[in-house]
Amino acid sequence: MTADELTSIIRSGLACEHLALEGDGRHWFATIVSAAFEGQRPIQRHQQVYATLGRRLQTDEVHALSMKTYTPAEWARAQKG
Repeated sequence: MTADELTSIIRSGLACEHLALEGDGRHWFATIVSAAFEGQRPIQRHQQVYATLGRRLQTDEVHALSMKTYTPAEWARAQKG
């Protein structure tokens, strides 16, 4: 899977204000900013992103995905720091 494909899959299931993705085709790291994360704990945010991938995680199309997730307000603060 390419970075463009994975980005498209995540964006199709989750409205992202910012999505940066790095990886080697099997191991990925994403920084995701979405208003949908408001009021959610980190594990809930990760579950929401995993849900966009569906069976791709089970079939090993996406072997590993690490991520940092932010609300827009959290992202704005992180950019100032």
